[in-house]
Amino acid sequence: KWFQGFDPARPVQLPGSLVAQRIGDPVGLDTPWTGTIVDRSWFTSPEFEADRQPGRVRVPFWLQPEAVYVGPAWYQREADIPQVAAGRRLELILERPHWFTTVWWNEQKIGSGDSLSTPHVFDLGDARPGRHRLTIRVDNRLLINVGSNAHSVSDHTQGNWNGIVGTLRLRATPRAWIEWVTVYPSAQRREATVEVRIGARPDLSGRQGQLELHVSGGPAISLYPKLANTGALVRATLVLSQAAPLWDDMTPFCHSLRVDWHAPDGGTESRELRFGFRDVEVRERQILVNGIPRFLRGTLDCCIFPKTGHPPTDPDEWRRIFRRIREYGFNHVRFHSWCPPAAAFEMADELGIYLHVECATWANSGARIGDGGPLDAWVEAEAERIVRWYGHHPSFLILCHGNEPAGK
Repeated sequence: KWFQGFDPARPVQLPGSLVAQRIGDPVGLDTPWTGTIVDRSWFTSPEFEADRQPGRVRVPFWLQPEAVYVGPAWYQREADIPQVAAGRRLELILERPHWFTTVWWNEQKIGSGDSLSTPHVFDLGDARPGRHRLTIRVDNRLLINVGSNAHSVSDHTQGNWNGIVGTLRLRATPRAWIEWVTVYPSAQRREATVEVRIGARPDLSGRQGQLELHVSGGPAISLYPKLANTGALVRATLVLSQAAPLWDDMTPFCHSLRVDWHAPDGGTESRELRFGFRDVEVRERQILVNGIPRFLRGTLDCCIFPKTGHPPTDPDEWRRIFRRIREYGFNHVRFHSWCPPAAAFEMADELGIYLHVECATWANSGARIGDGGPLDAWVEAEAERIVRWYGHHPSFLILCHGNEPAGK
């Protein structure tokens, strides 16, 4: 019951990871590595005797972290909710936890998250002004076996770190709020079909709000959805001029969609996203984008970030990476057994890079897929989450369950 309060062993900076702050156990002969060690001669061979001594351990398998911690870690802090937020809905967003999260608001358990690819979002209830305690438990064990060699979790590359990186945000929303926005563009028709999911508290059922949709270089429309017990799903199509530019790797033109929501309780909320007009099809053995065959000239990204031990979440770093890839004449990146954060999709949209992402699995070496086990249900859920969060990006070309599966 550490959510009731505890004296921390030491302060931890978030966003961040434990390994970057040298929190954990020193590397030794019994370190619980995540990943297959093919050649185990280091553990017994006389030639490595000096590298096995306590305090002087040097492993040859992969980049060696300064500390290792595999298990649950508890993070806690106080939060002051201002009077202006009274009665509004509180939402907690954790962009890139690693891996399983459980959240308490004061002593109330809010819920859990298990995505390796998308943010974990929690509804903390309606705001009460004053001081509150936020507790987050993060567990980086393979509670679902995605494969110990999957680059989403393995010490082979980024490492099996514990922590939360990227955006950490506690925000107040209306009591009827935007859950998600996505867009389905048609390059041929120059149409953008927008879907908006509105969540709502049950006492707002039957009431009406106003939704305004606007596309850059195109029309703006207003809709007045009536809320059901849990909200509403709104779908509308915006038609642009046939002269509206298309998106591909040579001319990566993006349009902006803005969604403004005026809730029946008087609150307002806005979302913005970018999309591109591009149609994808497979004809015989070729991939066509906007009717033209595309040759994917690409590279492989195995989540290797030795300076941090985890992928970056800021756009500038991904802009630097993709610019270098373009300098080599490439137009494609395969993310091997992992999915990058939002900033990667945003910069790939901007620079014209086709992305192949995977549902964070390498289902062999102890893991299997298609046998009806827990991994099957998790992959289905992870795929839905990836499409929901990143599906509007024109750079998002291919989604695969993972790498080299075993099982049915």
